[in-house]
Amino acid sequence: MWKSISYLPKSGTMIPIILFLISSLFIRTLSLEVEPANTNAQITVMGFVYCDICSNNSFSRHSYFIPGAEVKIDCKFRTISPRTREQIQFSVNRTTNRYGVYKLDIPSVDGIACTEATIVSSCQASLMWSSSTSCNVPGYKTTTDQIAIKSKQANLCIYSLNALNFKPSKIDITLCGMN
Repeated sequence: MWKSISYLPKSGTMIPIILFLISSLFIRTLSLEVEPANTNAQITVMGFVYCDICSNNSFSRHSYFIPGAEVKIDCKFRTISPRTREQIQFSVNRTTNRYGVYKLDIPSVDGIACTEATIVSSCQASLMWSSSTSCNVPGYKTTTDQIAIKSKQANLCIYSLNALNFKPSKIDITLCGMN
């Protein structure tokens, strides 16, 4: 009464085709379950502090980076959303590392995409104090000038702020000459 039906040919030529169809369906199912890419940006604000040893407002061969200097960072970011326009602002203090670099990493924030973050945001860095006893008079003490670097693949924005500096209270004439 019951007949046995076999769908696989005896020669085995259909097996690779069937395996291909099954694997392509499996891959398509997996790709549908993948989460959408995160459109929120990770933002890094950074800059450096140096000692302008000759007080000429430039980094000379006698200048050096100041580790342990305190810098205040103020940022404002406007979110891009079809329903609301919100602004996120914050203020933090950072201490320079042994290379004179201060850095603030801001994790992913809802509504801030890397491409829009550089257009609708601003950051400012201000000197608080120097860890150097010989170079502690503020030179360039505040900066808002920045270079924005965007990476679309990683959705990373880097704000590189202009350098800040301290100067010594007296210029060393033997190093810098007469100005």
